[in-house]
Amino acid sequence: MTNLISAEGLKKLCEEYDYLWKVERPKVVRGVSDAAAEGDRSENAEYIYGKKRLREIDRKLKHLGSRLKVLKVATVPPNPKQVTFGCWVTYEEDGSIERCYQVVGPDEIDVSLGKISLDSPVGQALLHKKVDDEVIVRKPGGEVTLYITGISSTRPEL
Repeated sequence: MTNLISAEGLKKLCEEYDYLWKVERPKVVRGVSDAAAEGDRSENAEYIYGKKRLREIDRKLKHLGSRLKVLKVATVPPNPKQVTFGCWVTYEEDGSIERCYQVVGPDEIDVSLGKISLDSPVGQALLHKKVDDEVIVRKPGGEVTLYITGISSTRPEL
Protein backbone atom coordinates (compact mmCIF):
# COMPACT_ATOMS: atom_id res chain seq x y z
CA MET A 1 0.00 0.00 0.00
CA THR A 2 1.32 3.41 -0.98
CA ASN A 3 2.15 5.75 1.90
CA LEU A 4 1.71 8.96 -0.08
CA ILE A 5 -1.00 11.44 0.82
CA SER A 6 -1.85 15.01 -0.12
CA ALA A 7 -1.59 17.76 2.50
CA GLU A 8 -5.39 18.13 2.32
CA GLY A 9 -5.86 14.38 2.82
CA LEU A 10 -3.51 14.34 5.82
CA LYS A 11 -5.40 17.25 7.37
CA LYS A 12 -8.71 15.37 6.98
CA LEU A 13 -7.29 12.22 8.58
CA CYS A 14 -5.86 14.21 11.50
CA GLU A 15 -9.21 15.96 11.98
CA GLU A 16 -11.03 12.62 11.96
CA TYR A 17 -8.55 11.18 14.50
CA ASP A 18 -8.91 14.24 16.77
CA TYR A 19 -12.70 14.18 16.53
CA LEU A 20 -12.89 10.49 17.42
CA TRP A 21 -10.39 10.85 20.28
CA LYS A 22 -11.56 14.14 21.79
CA VAL A 23 -15.31 14.20 21.05
CA GLU A 24 -16.86 10.90 20.00
CA ARG A 25 -14.97 8.50 22.30
CA PRO A 26 -15.53 10.52 25.51
CA LYS A 27 -19.23 10.87 24.63
CA VAL A 28 -19.59 7.10 24.15
CA VAL A 29 -17.60 6.36 27.33
CA ARG A 30 -19.98 8.61 29.30
CA GLY A 31 -22.97 6.84 27.76
CA VAL A 32 -21.57 3.40 28.62
CA SER A 33 -20.80 4.54 32.16
CA ASP A 34 -24.32 5.92 32.61
CA ALA A 35 -25.86 2.75 31.18
CA ALA A 36 -23.71 0.56 33.46
CA ALA A 37 -24.90 2.52 36.48
CA GLU A 38 -28.49 1.53 35.69
CA GLY A 39 -27.89 -2.03 36.82
CA ASP A 40 -28.14 -5.31 34.88
CA ARG A 41 -25.75 -4.97 31.93
CA SER A 42 -26.75 -8.21 30.19
CA GLU A 43 -30.13 -6.82 29.10
CA ASN A 44 -29.19 -3.16 28.83
CA ALA A 45 -29.29 -2.28 25.12
CA GLU A 46 -27.63 1.10 25.64
CA TYR A 47 -24.73 -0.54 27.46
CA ILE A 48 -24.32 -3.31 24.86
CA TYR A 49 -24.54 -0.88 21.92
CA GLY A 50 -22.19 1.58 23.66
CA LYS A 51 -19.54 -1.09 24.23
CA LYS A 52 -19.83 -2.17 20.59
CA ARG A 53 -19.52 1.44 19.40
CA LEU A 54 -16.52 1.96 21.69
CA ARG A 55 -14.76 -1.06 20.12
CA GLU A 56 -15.47 0.35 16.63
CA ILE A 57 -14.03 3.75 17.61
CA ASP A 58 -10.95 2.15 19.18
CA ARG A 59 -10.37 0.03 16.06
CA LYS A 60 -10.64 3.11 13.85
CA LEU A 61 -8.30 5.10 16.13
CA LYS A 62 -5.75 2.28 16.05
CA HIS A 63 -5.93 2.12 12.24
CA LEU A 64 -5.69 5.90 11.82
CA GLY A 65 -2.84 6.11 14.34
CA SER A 66 -0.78 3.47 12.54
CA ARG A 67 -1.43 5.07 9.13
CA LEU A 68 -0.59 8.59 10.37
CA LYS A 69 2.80 7.31 11.55
CA VAL A 70 3.85 6.11 8.08
CA LEU A 71 2.15 8.57 5.71
CA LYS A 72 4.30 11.00 3.75
CA VAL A 73 2.88 14.18 2.25
CA ALA A 74 3.57 14.36 -1.48
CA THR A 75 5.77 17.41 -1.97
CA VAL A 76 6.24 17.17 -5.73
CA PRO A 77 3.49 19.07 -7.57
CA PRO A 78 1.43 17.09 -10.11
CA ASN A 79 3.05 16.92 -13.54
CA PRO A 80 0.60 18.00 -16.29
CA LYS A 81 2.74 16.22 -18.91
CA GLN A 82 2.21 12.72 -17.51
CA VAL A 83 0.01 10.97 -14.95
CA THR A 84 1.54 11.29 -11.48
CA PHE A 85 0.30 11.42 -7.90
CA GLY A 86 -2.19 14.24 -7.36
CA CYS A 87 -2.97 15.00 -10.99
CA TRP A 88 -6.41 14.94 -12.59
CA VAL A 89 -6.78 12.56 -15.53
CA THR A 90 -9.56 12.74 -18.08
CA TYR A 91 -10.06 9.67 -20.25
CA GLU A 92 -12.53 7.96 -22.50
CA GLU A 93 -13.44 4.43 -21.56
CA ASP A 94 -13.92 2.11 -24.54
CA GLY A 95 -14.31 5.15 -26.80
CA SER A 96 -17.55 6.45 -25.31
CA ILE A 97 -17.72 7.18 -21.58
CA GLU A 98 -15.65 10.19 -20.48
CA ARG A 99 -14.40 10.14 -16.89
CA CYS A 100 -12.18 12.41 -14.82
CA TYR A 101 -10.37 11.33 -11.66
CA GLN A 102 -7.63 12.58 -9.38
CA VAL A 103 -4.92 10.03 -8.60
CA VAL A 104 -4.49 9.95 -4.81
CA GLY A 105 -3.20 7.69 -2.04
CA PRO A 106 -5.30 4.81 -0.68
CA ASP A 107 -6.32 6.82 2.40
CA GLU A 108 -8.05 9.48 0.27
CA ILE A 109 -10.19 7.34 -2.04
CA ASP A 110 -13.64 8.74 -2.70
CA VAL A 111 -15.00 7.91 -6.13
CA SER A 112 -18.01 10.18 -5.56
CA LEU A 113 -15.52 13.09 -5.32
CA GLY A 114 -13.52 11.81 -8.29
CA LYS A 115 -10.56 10.42 -6.31
CA ILE A 116 -9.08 7.03 -7.19
CA SER A 117 -6.17 5.24 -5.59
CA LEU A 118 -2.71 5.15 -7.06
CA ASP A 119 -2.76 1.47 -6.01
CA SER A 120 -5.98 0.59 -7.87
CA PRO A 121 -5.82 -1.26 -11.20
CA VAL A 122 -6.89 1.92 -13.04
CA GLY A 123 -4.43 4.09 -11.08
CA GLN A 124 -1.57 1.68 -11.77
CA ALA A 125 -2.42 1.47 -15.46
CA LEU A 126 -2.58 5.27 -15.84
CA LEU A 127 0.63 6.01 -13.92
CA HIS A 128 3.33 7.71 -16.05
CA LYS A 129 1.12 7.73 -19.17
CA LYS A 130 0.66 10.85 -21.33
CA VAL A 131 -2.18 12.54 -23.21
CA ASP A 132 -3.22 10.50 -26.28
CA ASP A 133 -1.89 7.26 -24.75
CA GLU A 134 -4.11 4.22 -24.91
CA VAL A 135 -4.16 2.13 -21.74
CA ILE A 136 -5.53 -1.36 -21.20
CA VAL A 137 -6.88 -2.04 -17.72
CA ARG A 138 -7.58 -5.57 -16.53
CA LYS A 139 -10.77 -5.62 -14.46
CA PRO A 140 -12.64 -8.61 -13.04
CA GLY A 141 -15.17 -8.31 -15.88
CA GLY A 142 -12.47 -8.28 -18.55
CA GLU A 143 -10.17 -5.79 -20.21
CA VAL A 144 -11.14 -2.15 -20.74
CA THR A 145 -9.35 0.30 -23.02
CA LEU A 146 -8.84 3.86 -21.80
CA TYR A 147 -7.78 6.75 -24.01
CA ILE A 148 -6.23 9.65 -22.07
CA THR A 149 -7.64 12.97 -23.27
CA GLY A 150 -6.29 15.31 -20.60
CA ILE A 151 -3.96 15.67 -17.61
CA SER A 152 -4.14 18.64 -15.27
CA SER A 153 -2.87 19.74 -11.88
CA THR A 154 -6.32 21.16 -11.07
CA ARG A 155 -9.78 19.71 -11.55
CA PRO A 156 -10.89 20.48 -15.11
CA GLU A 157 -14.37 21.74 -15.92
CA LEU A 158 -16.30 19.08 -17.81
